[in-house]
Amino acid sequence: MNEWVNVTDSFSESQRHYKNTYLEICEVFDEVVEVSLFSSEKDPYEIYFSFGIMYGIVYAGEGEAYEKREQMKSDLEQEYRKNKEPSNEFIDSFAEKYDVCLPSDVLFNEEALMGAFMDL
Repeated sequence: MNEWVNVTDSFSESQRHYKNTYLEICEVFDEVVEVSLFSSEKDPYEIYFSFGIMYGIVYAGEGEAYEKREQMKSDLEQEYRKNKEPSNEFIDSFAEKYDVCLPSDVLFNEEALMGAFMDL
């Protein structure tokens, strides 16, 4: 039976820090769906998710982040069990329900990229 697996310990302590965030927990479902929670002392918490072609970040306050992450996991798991891939309808409704964002640095580290250009 498929279940959520906590893979947080597969990251080293140095890998858990990104900018001013800290990886609290990273869980995967059937090696296909991922949901991670990043905390911050000064910024909103970030809930990163990926499922097939769908990925993004949802911002939440400290008091709501853990509950929102659980709701997101439940919705993603239901869609995975139903369709194995996110349907267009699911993507649209999930993005609206959770106010999904796609920050520019989710795919690459902007500072590292700019540093590479400066070295040319």
